[in-house]
Amino acid sequence: MLGLLQRMGIETQVEGSIREGDLYLEVKGDEEGILIGKHGRTLESLQLLINRMVNKQVKKPFRIILDIADYKKRRTDSLKKMASRLGENAKRTGSAITVGPFSAHDRRIIHMTLKEDPSLTTESLGEGEWKKIKITPTSHEQ
Repeated sequence: MLGLLQRMGIETQVEGSIREGDLYLEVKGDEEGILIGKHGRTLESLQLLINRMVNKQVKKPFRIILDIADYKKRRTDSLKKMASRLGENAKRTGSAITVGPFSAHDRRIIHMTLKEDPSLTTESLGEGEWKKIKITPTSHEQ
């Protein structure tokens, strides 16, 4: 991991821990924004690359979770708040709301956040990895 980041010309520190059978790598450095990228896309790409590089070298594959400056926690909190707000808007207006596109990870957070509300349904729309989410009220509340 450090070798890859050094080749990119970025000075970082990497701390690792095992959680629930996954290897968590926390990256800290001066150029965190570059490593995170717009909406975390660079971070997701780096995670995919690291997983492929490492799992090609080992007999039993395992998952590596890469995070930079707690970005994933902040992103999760932000997506949950957005999902709740959009769900309330859909119920208030009685109209479906379509948002996105989102990665599979981000879509899952939104679906799970709204899953507990029986007056809303969600579905992913589109093809490929980046899809939109449609939030539909099942009944209009007054």
